[in-house]
Amino acid sequence: MLIVVTLLFGWLYGWVSPWAFPKNKTSGFGIGILHGALMPLALPSLVIGKEVEIYSTDNSGRFYKIGYICGINVCGLAFFGPIFWRPKRDATDHKNQLR
Repeated sequence: MLIVVTLLFGWLYGWVSPWAFPKNKTSGFGIGILHGALMPLALPSLVIGKEVEIYSTDNSGRFYKIGYICGINVCGLAFFGPIFWRPKRDATDHKNQLR
């Protein structure tokens, strides 16, 4: 399953990368969010030795960087947030647990 997901992420990043990293265009906040969200998907390509972009050097500065950080955090929340989610316990479950 891990190999299939890795291949899927690598293919998805290869498909989106030319659109997400346009040439001769200054990247702003919105593109920074996109780049940050896509950055973890670049890992499989980087591991197999393919040189892929994860950050735009032609950016607007601070606002691009803030967007990039927000994108990374939103992506992390989407992937890892469900791991830490715990359903609410009913009050009767809590009482039974204390016995």
